[in-house]
Amino acid sequence: MLGSCTTADQSGKKTSEGKLVLRPVSFSNLPGWQQEDFDRFGSALTKSCNVFQKKSSYKGEGQWGTLARWKELCAQFVTLNPSSYRRFFEQNFQPHAITDNGKAEGLFTGYYEASLKGSLTRHGPYQYPLRARPDDLVMVDLGEFREELKGQRIAGRVRDGRLKPYETRAQIEAGGLPPAQDKVLLWVNDPVDAFFVQIQGSGLVQMDDGSLMRIGYDGQNGHVYYAIGRELIARGELTKDNVSMQSISEWLKANPQQAEEVMNTNKSYVFFKTLEGEGPVGGQGVALTPTRSLAVDHSLLPYGLPIWLDAEYPLGEYRNIQRLVVAQDTGGAIRGPVRGDFFWGYGDFAQEHAGVMKSKGRYWVLLPRE
Repeated sequence: MLGSCTTADQSGKKTSEGKLVLRPVSFSNLPGWQQEDFDRFGSALTKSCNVFQKKSSYKGEGQWGTLARWKELCAQFVTLNPSSYRRFFEQNFQPHAITDNGKAEGLFTGYYEASLKGSLTRHGPYQYPLRARPDDLVMVDLGEFREELKGQRIAGRVRDGRLKPYETRAQIEAGGLPPAQDKVLLWVNDPVDAFFVQIQGSGLVQMDDGSLMRIGYDGQNGHVYYAIGRELIARGELTKDNVSMQSISEWLKANPQQAEEVMNTNKSYVFFKTLEGEGPVGGQGVALTPTRSLAVDHSLLPYGLPIWLDAEYPLGEYRNIQRLVVAQDTGGAIRGPVRGDFFWGYGDFAQEHAGVMKSKGRYWVLLPRE
């Protein structure tokens, strides 16, 4: 695995593993809590609070607090000065350690908003398509039909009243979509960049006319996501120690004859749409905030929860990442009670850190005191 998820929900039959267990603790148990500066946190939680205020029901009602209490606390929070945040949480919230049936440590990876160069027309170096969602793509959340299928999703095309599998990545790239459904959103100048923006699920495109276009996830073909880093390890091209987004990208660009075949071992294919305003947008439907948004296993945790994170810093000898984040996204590779994907933002710094992040870490969820 390259270590990054995506704002895209890479649908598949894979279910969550492990057992999520909550254990109440005190704020003194949160490593680094007293050093938190809350920079940009207010913006992140306010976006989730705006979603709470519009809700008439809440997926996490009971275990994760009542909707009425969340609305009450959100109404208070948005009026506060950042200097009051620490006291607000200590007075109104109870930290709970999240474990996998007692195991506190898990894997935390990173993701970012990709940077690409593109054009609305196919010419010159702009030969690699990013496609818009086909009209005939049907995406199904199986958990809406049966409780035991919670967290599982499929997608396909309806034929003769039956849902049939959609084309794979290889078939789509080979022109296998029906002509009326093969809708190119834009063309980019690098096939590897076109592949990785599907892994990240969003990107900022520098267009050939000088404008900027933000694109985001708008659907997936229903095939299970497969990490090509695992494929390159199996082939002996990379090792578990050196696999990262950077090393995978370097290998693909150095081996163009084999790159397409390797990329097609991941049958999952993501479709995009243009985004207006702030972005990228996560699974909760709000714009993600760099270093304050976290992707979680949404089959286990509802969106909008404030979470205290303690994870190894991916580069250098800096102290651990210890900060308050908000559960605002999900991803196909994010499965299990103690598993997260840390959103680094946009640009070279974000890409450098997200690409190598494979950190051991722990987290605690802050739940309202009733």
